[in-house]
Amino acid sequence: MSRPPPTAGAGTWGLVIGAFVVLAVTTGVNASRGLLLSPINTATGLGIATISFAAAVGALMWGAWQPVFGALADRYGAAIVIALGALLLAFGCALVPNTPSALGLVFSMGIVSAAGSAAGSMSVLMGAIGQRVPPDKRGLASGVVNAGGSTGQLVFTPIVAAAIAAYGWVSAMYGLALVALATLPLALWFKQRPAAPGVAGAGASTSVAGAANLRAALREATGSANYWYLMGGFFVCGFHIWFLMTHMPGVIALCGLPPALAGTSLGVIGLFNIAGSILAGLAAQRWPMKNLLSLLYASRGVGVALFLMAPKTELTILVFSAWMGMTFLATVPPTVGLVGKLFGTRYLATLFGVTLFAHQVGGFFGAWFGGLAVEATGSYDWMWYADMALAVFAALINLPIREPRAPRLAPA
Repeated sequence: MSRPPPTAGAGTWGLVIGAFVVLAVTTGVNASRGLLLSPINTATGLGIATISFAAAVGALMWGAWQPVFGALADRYGAAIVIALGALLLAFGCALVPNTPSALGLVFSMGIVSAAGSAAGSMSVLMGAIGQRVPPDKRGLASGVVNAGGSTGQLVFTPIVAAAIAAYGWVSAMYGLALVALATLPLALWFKQRPAAPGVAGAGASTSVAGAANLRAALREATGSANYWYLMGGFFVCGFHIWFLMTHMPGVIALCGLPPALAGTSLGVIGLFNIAGSILAGLAAQRWPMKNLLSLLYASRGVGVALFLMAPKTELTILVFSAWMGMTFLATVPPTVGLVGKLFGTRYLATLFGVTLFAHQVGGFFGAWFGGLAVEATGSYDWMWYADMALAVFAALINLPIREPRAPRLAPA
């Protein structure tokens, strides 16, 4: 006997909007950290490489917390995890100005804030949505939620840049803490319990979708070459994203362009990623997701190559930001879709959380190596070369994935 797939009602789409808002806040706070590097360095004299390392630890720990909070959400429901995340994120933001040392920044920015943003981020939110949306609508729902992250970046980065200029970085951090607290009531929207173990995704493996426990699901997924191919590409995605989020203001400064352009650039990335995320979600419902991922990664490499050849003007920065924005987090809907399609949705929050950890291992190296490169060579050239090489690798490694064709439900 099979359990019918979930149907998307008005309440489900209301939950999608709630997830959109929560992700907008957590991503907006993360995206603003690149704007803080120079002000914190000026105030503390710690050095860009040291502060970049704290940001890199934050990227890594954000990923490390994802499967942990994903497993908690799968076991106890997303509401309590999202509420805990709001409290931790607010506390971490408020703690940053009060821990002006290398170790203090690693703790406040790299551990506490990272934990808070992870608890209200993709693995928990995508897992909650994936368990409640039917397979034929899952790509679009994931794209809409993912666009929340882009919206947060679009809205937060110019506001935070303006707040830093007008009131200083300390006041900006306290403001971010208050915004994080404002997401607490949204946790109540997610009080519905997780889906029953018998609900599977389209084309899901019967043994995983119907797994009686999380350990069996993890064992099945990590034993699949498809899962490792997916994580290899997502590692590259993290390297690209966190390098840009952390060091785009530094790139702009080295080009001799106005500092205010940094906030605008990050905002443009967010704006175009709204369109990119939704289009990727729609495309994931029509085309093979592995091919879509390969195309997205390849287009990043082309974008970096064109940027390096172009004159470094304000227009060039904005066009490059728009290009990268179209693919920035557009990889998430097809990645979520493939995890659900291959392994079912019962433990989607955990299994996608593990892929996000791979993403953030890449993010750690992207954020940290960017700081090391600019201190050692005075430019980011070698980071751009690494970006292009990794884009080719990610485009190729997704092609061998064996994507199921027909939906299949596991026994209830």
